Amino acid sequence: MNSRTVTTPKAERDYSTGRVYTAKPITIVRSMGYGVVDLMGGGWNTIVGGLMLFFFTTYGNVSVVEGGAILAIARIVDAIVSLLIGPLTDNFFRTKLGRKFGRRHFFLLIGAPAVLVTFPLLWIAGQGFWYYLVVYLVIEVVMAMILIPWETLPNEMSADYVDRTKLSATRMFFSATGTFLVFALPAAIKGMGNPNAYLIAGSAMAVLFAAGVTIAYFTTWERKLTPEFLAALEAQPRQSMWKNLADTLTQAGSTFQNLTFVKHLVIYLCSFTAKDIFSSALTFFIVYSLAGSETFGLTLQSLAIVGLPVTVAAGFLMVKKGPRFLYATSYSIIVAALLALGAIYLIKPENPIAILIIVGIAYQAGRALLEFTPWNVYPFIPDVDYMMTGQHRAGIYAAVMTFGRKSTGAIGSLIVGGIIEASGYLKPGTEGGTQVDPACVDACILVQPEGVSAAIAAVTVFLPLALIVAAFVMSRIFHLDKPTHAILLDEIARLENGGAKADADPAVARLMSKLAGRRYEKLWPVEAAVRAGTWRKPSDD
Repeated sequence: MNSRTVTTPKAERDYSTGRVYTAKPITIVRSMGYGVVDLMGGGWNTIVGGLMLFFFTTYGNVSVVEGGAILAIARIVDAIVSLLIGPLTDNFFRTKLGRKFGRRHFFLLIGAPAVLVTFPLLWIAGQGFWYYLVVYLVIEVVMAMILIPWETLPNEMSADYVDRTKLSATRMFFSATGTFLVFALPAAIKGMGNPNAYLIAGSAMAVLFAAGVTIAYFTTWERKLTPEFLAALEAQPRQSMWKNLADTLTQAGSTFQNLTFVKHLVIYLCSFTAKDIFSSALTFFIVYSLAGSETFGLTLQSLAIVGLPVTVAAGFLMVKKGPRFLYATSYSIIVAALLALGAIYLIKPENPIAILIIVGIAYQAGRALLEFTPWNVYPFIPDVDYMMTGQHRAGIYAAVMTFGRKSTGAIGSLIVGGIIEASGYLKPGTEGGTQVDPACVDACILVQPEGVSAAIAAVTVFLPLALIVAAFVMSRIFHLDKPTHAILLDEIARLENGGAKADADPAVARLMSKLAGRRYEKLWPVEAAVRAGTWRKPSDD
């Protein structure tokens, strides 16, 4: 028998055994490795919501309207970019880089040095409108490039409710820490009389942010690229950038067919926009409505440190009580704090510092719950979508949430800036303005025209109050929690194992319909059953 050498194509390297695909028990330490990125996530959103407008108008040589426009333009552009990043990471497994480093983790790898280089540039004073707009745009894109794939990791790392809650709870602990540092660092440095307080604080935060992203890269993992999972991913069609954009918009629109997600998005956007508006206006309120100092305004916001123990407690309450309890508690505390702040403005007590600190602590406790809850609910929403479509689309849901947050944040910035500017506000350096302190030589606070303090007070109290009330109402009809999520996963497992929809328990079918917002018969489409290998033609029954 003759033999001959047969040359076969070189097999592609199997990356599925690499570190990034090796699942491990989700311990507290590994949860911290995941959550540390929210030093940047929470910190950056706090910077945008609480520091940027005041920094631009006081130190950046821009008007309030220009400052609001910078925030709005950059966030809208970034929101559009964010719609592309989610699907990009979903499909990045097709590339060698995506398979080697992970379709999510590759973006963490390149994001860390990008943050380190770009972030300090934002804090150089006196550069004017165009400089801040360009730098801000670049940083927003870098942030989206990191945060969107990172936000999908709980879905990649585990399907267990408690594990995902552990990851999200740890994340929110770091988010609260980031919120504290954003205000505490410049307040402490400025309190020492250093004129470069914001630049020094910004550089320090850049190092912390980049370190956090690097730690997350090495301590988290993605779903293993098994032949079955790769087959499901490869079933998604290849297409051009423009076709991908069109399909992304279509997919983004399809998320609104998920009733649980729609409710979640309303709660999330109302809550976080209220928080952004309050944070943007609070330092203006302290300085111009209550005649306090900028340092005290920053210090008051740094009371976010109380969010650390609150976040720890929230992790336990999320498992024991569920999201509706946390929402109700958060919103009740925040409404009381806002009303108290309005009363302080109207009554004008002789020495309001102690009262403001008490109100600030209460608000920050409510804010910590507000920030904790939506992102602890989010990891379970793609499971509702999976029941509806049979597809793994966590990336598009993260992108839509990010798009919505940035769009409403942009609108909030424009509203705050527009109302303050329309009231007649005079920024430091305005020609002809009278300084409150004649001896001031830096960014000097000016005596404001009549009506400015009242307008700032209204923005600080009433706009957030209206949004919080709207979020509270929606939270009362939100039904996804630990028990209902367990039922959802059990039903998915039943269908994946060949169970027929006709055999579903009526109570389970009603719950599935309530979560999805469509009849149970419309769920788990034929395509999903085919992919699971459980579909049979009706004639075969």
